[in-house]
Formats: sequence, structure tokens, C-alpha cells
Amino acid sequence: MALAPNGDVLVSVPGEGKVVLLRDSGGGVPQQFDFATNMSQPHDLVFHTVAGTTYLYISESNQVTRSVYQAGDKESEAREAVVTDLPDASTPELQGMYGHALKNIAIGPDDKLYVSIGSSCNACDGDTVSDPIRASIYQYNADGSGRRLMAQGIRNAEGLDFLPGTNKLWVTVNERDEIAYPFHNGFNGDNGDDFKQVIPEYVNDNPPDTFTSVRDGGNYGWPFCNPMPNGSMSKLQMMRDVQFNADDSHMDCSTADRPDKGFHAHSAPLGFSFLQNSAVPASYRNGAAAALHGCWNCTTLEAGYKVSYFPFDAAGNAGTEIDLVTGFITDPEGRAYWGRPVDVIPDAKGNMLISDDFAGAIYQLYPLPQ
Repeated sequence: MALAPNGDVLVSVPGEGKVVLLRDSGGGVPQQFDFATNMSQPHDLVFHTVAGTTYLYISESNQVTRSVYQAGDKESEAREAVVTDLPDASTPELQGMYGHALKNIAIGPDDKLYVSIGSSCNACDGDTVSDPIRASIYQYNADGSGRRLMAQGIRNAEGLDFLPGTNKLWVTVNERDEIAYPFHNGFNGDNGDDFKQVIPEYVNDNPPDTFTSVRDGGNYGWPFCNPMPNGSMSKLQMMRDVQFNADDSHMDCSTADRPDKGFHAHSAPLGFSFLQNSAVPASYRNGAAAALHGCWNCTTLEAGYKVSYFPFDAAGNAGTEIDLVTGFITDPEGRAYWGRPVDVIPDAKGNMLISDDFAGAIYQLYPLPQ
């Protein structure tokens, strides 16, 4: 979702190849318009003004396009492709298979465009030598020129946003599934050796998904190193992936960038928003809200299916994760739920909007009257 400068809300619908515009009708259900259609899995949307012209950037599976935006537009102006040849299922070497085709974008205070290219797979080393490198973030000029690799080893950065007042890019990352046990001992405390075994109970808690700032030139480890959970879920230590880096020959994991914060493994954090410049209640303005889609293959539904909040201090450090909205799970053991959050953004009136691709709905979280 994206909040337009005039207060309209744009929502991408990747499966239908379109972007929908929602406009406040003065009460009740908003008016709905097809803003842009015939697109290839449109996903992320960003408004940005360059040299006095406001553009709407939209990421598609194979490109990023932009159009000039005028306040009140109900449909997109002519769109131009500024970044092309992004990998998706049509890329010949991938033979119709791409695990994370949806692209995510941000534009920084430097007027540079940042594009997240997710991995093509759960875990594989081919993405580390492709062109462009997958599981990465690339930087471009606002017109799409000047491509350069900013950071890599980021398996699938779904949310991208700059901490207001800084040039620091933050991302929410979906880490790998089906991780093998990396220790020479028995997982259950016996005398066996479960090294390289895929153990469901271990997979349930490993590796943590992450919420982290991104260092220019950084390498965050995937697929050779994985974050390990700790009690504070802060500055996570990295452990070798024994399926791809058992002898540490591909990467010394002590050199990998350590994520700032961790989520419970397989929480599947997707969209997030910084709230500093919004109209939400003041007690929430120094922080970020993140939508956690939830685990699809855990033995129980303990991970995700909620909206989380991270307070930030004056130095730009994220604090402890706080549950903001829960209740989407009705039966954890029976794997029953009624919703899966995808994104959360503040609207122009101080509410938060939460999108849900399972129920096909958008919820409004509003402050109680004082």
C-alpha cells in the first residue's frame, strides 16, 4: 500500500496485475478505482518528488516503472520503464521458476532508487553469481540509470524504508526454510549426531527472520550463513549453513553483517512503515510497524500472523518488538486462521491501515477518542 499526497490510498493486487485506488467517500466503504492495469505482478509503490515533479514508482516482477502524479488522479498517467530486465520466471536461466518474483523498492533522501531482488529459491548458490546478483539490493539513479550493487546476501527483503531524518535504509527479511541442524550432537540431548539433518522442531525456531539496517557494501550471509536466535533478538550472531558452507570455505560467517533485530523464525515479515512523520498518536511516532504474514510450513502456527511495533531511540536503534495487532489465529494446533497481514501504513487521519491477502481486506486501526 502507499498513501498518496492527497490522502488517497493505493493498493497493489499482484495476482490481478493491477493497482487499485481507494478514496474516502465521507463515511463507510471508500470509493474504488482501477488506477493501473495490465501489469506484471505489481507490488511495491512509492511516491517521490524529483526536481519539482512528483512521480509514482511501481515495482513489477521484471521492471520498475514510474508515472507523473497529479493530486486527485484516479488513474495512472502514461508509465515509463526506468529499470528493466529484472529477473522473474521469464528469465531463461530460471526455466520458469522464481521463488520470490515480487520486487520491493524505496527512494532515499539522496533521490536514489533502491530495488530489492529476492532469491530465486529457498537456498542455492547460483543466485550469488547471477547478473544481476539475486538476494540483493541494487541502487539506481531516480531515472533508472547508474545501476550498482549496494548489498547482498539478503534472501528476500520484502519491506524497504528509510528511517526519517537519516540516510539509513531498513529492511524486513524472510530468511530460509528447511534449515539443517548445524551441530555435531543430538538435537534432543541424546548421544547421537544430528549434523546436517533437517529436524522439524529445530526448523520451527531457526533461522530468525530479520529487521535490519543495511550497510552499503554489506553482505548478510545468505545462503552461506544464517542468523541465530538469542534472548534479546538483537545483533544476531551468524552461523554457517551446513548445506552450502559446512567447511566455511565459501564464507567466514564472522565477517557477515549481523542483523539488528530478529523475529521468531518464519514469521514472514512483509511490508513495514516508519511512523515518525505520520499523524498517528504521538506515543507511536518514534517507531516502525511491520506486518507479519505468518509461517506456512511450521508444525504449529506460533510465528507471525500479527502486526508488530518496534520503538526507536534518538540514536536510530530499534528496541524490543511489541505486539500491536494479534488475534488472526483461531486454532494454533489445528492451523486455523482468518487473516494474514501483508502491509501496514499510516493514513492521513492518524489511523493505521493493515492489508490482508488471505481475507482480501484492508483493516483500519484507529485511536480511541480522548
